Amino acid sequence: MLLRMTDARMTDAETAERPGGHATPLPQLHGVLVLNKPSGPASTRCLAAIKRLGQKKIGHAGTLDPLASGVLLVLLGQATKLSSHLMAGGCKIYNGVLRLGQTTDTWDRQGNVLAESLWDSVSVEDVLREVALWREIREQPVPPYSAAKHNGQPLYRLARKGQDMPQKVKGTYISQADTLDVSLPFVRFRVTCSSGTYIRSLAHSLGMRLGCGAVLTELTREYSHPFGLDVSCHLRDMEATPPLLARYLRPVTEALPDWARVELTPGEAGRVRNGLPVFRPLETEAKRALLLYRGDVLALAERGAETAHCWTVLRGLWN
Repeated sequence: MLLRMTDARMTDAETAERPGGHATPLPQLHGVLVLNKPSGPASTRCLAAIKRLGQKKIGHAGTLDPLASGVLLVLLGQATKLSSHLMAGGCKIYNGVLRLGQTTDTWDRQGNVLAESLWDSVSVEDVLREVALWREIREQPVPPYSAAKHNGQPLYRLARKGQDMPQKVKGTYISQADTLDVSLPFVRFRVTCSSGTYIRSLAHSLGMRLGCGAVLTELTREYSHPFGLDVSCHLRDMEATPPLLARYLRPVTEALPDWARVELTPGEAGRVRNGLPVFRPLETEAKRALLLYRGDVLALAERGAETAHCWTVLRGLWN
């Protein structure tokens, strides 16, 4: 089955309501839904709501904490095979607020308060300096309440049981860190960072360095490569009017804008379906490509190690 984005452009008649007022589930769609997640529910609850609309094959390209709102990339159908590629490449942009003078077990305002400290000795200049220093961070501690795993168990599950666990660290890269407003004890900031960065950890470590503690109180993901809030949709709209799900869906070609496009002949398409490479000169420096057949994405491919003219299949999207 090819990834046909035309299948996603459905009419209201195709999603007519059943007797009793319940909407008929949509057929399985294929593409990326840029969801504007609200603060409060977990990302898994948002995905479950989309799944109830008939989308059995569903995934994501990086979750958000319950506290956070903003861009959540929901992958439907064949697009679920893009997850590792979307999470590995590109940046994320967050707009957040932290509060000085408090420490919690979750490193945000939703956790249990462990300590309250005076912050009066902290100056605006201190805050500006510490936020700017985020750009020098190359690794950060993983919050104890997180989905990261230890011995196969999520840390949040171990933390809830009161079990001791080693402090885990992970690599990160902060390309931009700006202080937007300082109204102590609150600080609004914006960061551009690599995928997988814990913003709660940035707030917590800043509080530790200033000696007064800090927790994250607000967070919005404004951008998750290559989509921003400007093309997002709201879950409440999808639930109220299921056909909007199809209308807001973005094609795979938009999800991987930096990948080259290679339009295949019928013979080459047959080779790709059998997992065989395609030999095609292409005037591009791109190392990866979308292999298209009759305008539909058939497979993800990368340049062969021996020749730049050889495109080797990374992942097929035809079934």
